[in-house]
Amino acid sequence: MPSFRKDAKITVSSGDGFRLADFDPGYTDNFSNIEEAKEDLKKDIEKNGKYQEKQYADGRHAILIIFQAMDGAGKDSTIKHVMTGLNPQSVHVTSFKKPSLAELAHDFLWRTSLHLPERGHISIFNRSYYEEVLVCKVHPEFILGQKIADIKTVKDVDEKFWKKRYDSIREHEKHLHRNGTTVVKFFLHVSKEEQKNRFLERINDPEKNWKYNSADIGERKLWDEYMSAYEKAITETATENSPWFIIPADNKWFMQMAVGDILHDIFKSLDLQFPVLSEKENTELAEAKEQLLRNL
Repeated sequence: MPSFRKDAKITVSSGDGFRLADFDPGYTDNFSNIEEAKEDLKKDIEKNGKYQEKQYADGRHAILIIFQAMDGAGKDSTIKHVMTGLNPQSVHVTSFKKPSLAELAHDFLWRTSLHLPERGHISIFNRSYYEEVLVCKVHPEFILGQKIADIKTVKDVDEKFWKKRYDSIREHEKHLHRNGTTVVKFFLHVSKEEQKNRFLERINDPEKNWKYNSADIGERKLWDEYMSAYEKAITETATENSPWFIIPADNKWFMQMAVGDILHDIFKSLDLQFPVLSEKENTELAEAKEQLLRNL
């Protein structure tokens, strides 16, 4: 059976020389069909569930999983299928929509910081603070609504402004890493043609009409601007400790398998351990067992 290779076609741990055009949205590695990938994902789901139990018991490591993508790339379905084997007791999913007035009154990292995982837990962000250098980069007029003191017009939202935001994100993720949170960032890379097909599917299938958003068509016209914003954001924030994973998203079966496999590797890298009982605790355990057996 094929095995997934997380090589340079997937992982970006440095922005040096990064070009989004070098990543093929239709890439499927050495997998030839959906059944192979489904079997691989099934195994990863089972193994990840066991790792998560150990992570919770260990209590030293938190995991923050970030999904960013163009509309229609498959963020929701990937979260649904890949995370299905995890215990919801210690997994928290947050979907970030348009900021509220209260959120706009704080710094741009505030609203996501409220949902960061505690040690032993996993937080999944469906969109994240990266929207601040993606959607806001394409629509700089949105920054005016944040009422930042030295930003009076769109002209003030210049390259220096964006550099500071990238710096803030890098420092934020560095701080999280130093304090026991592993940041895992997925960009689900869908092609413009495949996005078109998925939008048409939403329109043509009555059971998927609810997913259709007329605003998506307007944003689609800004495709090149979004690709440029993603390329810049990934270039500026890909680091050894918080890399980006560029996941080919034209084939959902491959996309979901790839995410599951990468998550499995993340779990393995944490050196998770079940707590070791002290001599006193082992003695108490033995006494409790004896009492239970006597009462049967």
